[in-house]
Amino acid sequence: MKKIKVFVVDDSAVVRQVLAEIFKSDSAFEFLGSASDPIFALDKMNNDWPDVIVLDIEMPRMDGLSFLKKIMSERPTPVVICSTLTTEGSDTAMIAMSLGACEVITKPKIGLKDFLHESTIELTDAVLAAASVSLKALPTQADRKEFSIKTDKKQDISQLQATEKIVAIGTSTGGTIALEEVLTKLPRDKTPGIVIVQHMPEKFTETFAKRLDSICDISVKEAKDGDRVVRGLALIAPGNRHMTVRRSGAQYYVEVNDGPLVNRHRPSVDVLFRSVARQAGKNSKGIIMTGMGDDGASGLHEMKEAGADTIAQNEETSVVFGMPKEAIKRGGVNHILPLSEIYKTIVGYG
Repeated sequence: MKKIKVFVVDDSAVVRQVLAEIFKSDSAFEFLGSASDPIFALDKMNNDWPDVIVLDIEMPRMDGLSFLKKIMSERPTPVVICSTLTTEGSDTAMIAMSLGACEVITKPKIGLKDFLHESTIELTDAVLAAASVSLKALPTQADRKEFSIKTDKKQDISQLQATEKIVAIGTSTGGTIALEEVLTKLPRDKTPGIVIVQHMPEKFTETFAKRLDSICDISVKEAKDGDRVVRGLALIAPGNRHMTVRRSGAQYYVEVNDGPLVNRHRPSVDVLFRSVARQAGKNSKGIIMTGMGDDGASGLHEMKEAGADTIAQNEETSVVFGMPKEAIKRGGVNHILPLSEIYKTIVGYG
């Protein structure tokens, strides 16, 4: 099996040393080298271009975001961001992902060496996921919307109409772009309540939800325990918390809780889908989109068995076809659609 070529760009000598040790000790990778800033990196990488770049944000001569933008416009390459600037789930992480970064790893400002060693699995999984990315499925720079947080308030969510239908969406690698593609096309008055699990670290989901809310006609927010699922609203599971749906009469609510990791994830798509299967059954629609691994495949099958309509994103438009492929393989999918067609199955549902 071909080894994944990895190059690290980080001004911290400690980070470069530890990541070199991690990737050199894993037979899945070929460590090409490292550089303290993007200018040095370009000189080195031109001799042997990597499959994946692990990139810091704060660096001398050229910052990581500028370098990311340059790479994606000139020679698109999967990039994993590893930076302290994303520690608090700041806008930086969302900007990086909107520019084309595949994954974001948060590193602390203190205890860095211990953190990197303890996070070996997270780091290597992120690079493996990035290496699986289909670059042709990523939008061009011209397609990407600028990151913004709007200040004007929409109609009070409490005034939105209750719904007996529910749409559940699960996604991972490439999902931030895929969700933007789907949700921005949904009209507020013809969209049922939506619940979403996007694999994303703690504190990132709030910023991500605000970004989507700023560019969508529907309302989008990070879910809180007890939030009601209503028309014109999408609820995104908080990072590091599971989200389930429960029914009370003709209304749905979400429950947010800790719980153990499921399929190595929290939140887990399977956890959400299984609850929707049991609480909503045939009054639900399940959608699984781009992502690495198999999270959501079993839950989507349960939704289908309960009478739900189920959809998987097709291979051609998936950044990573892992999750949809596994759901199809297990027989849990009614329809396989390109990303551009998925929103049409939501509009007017219910």
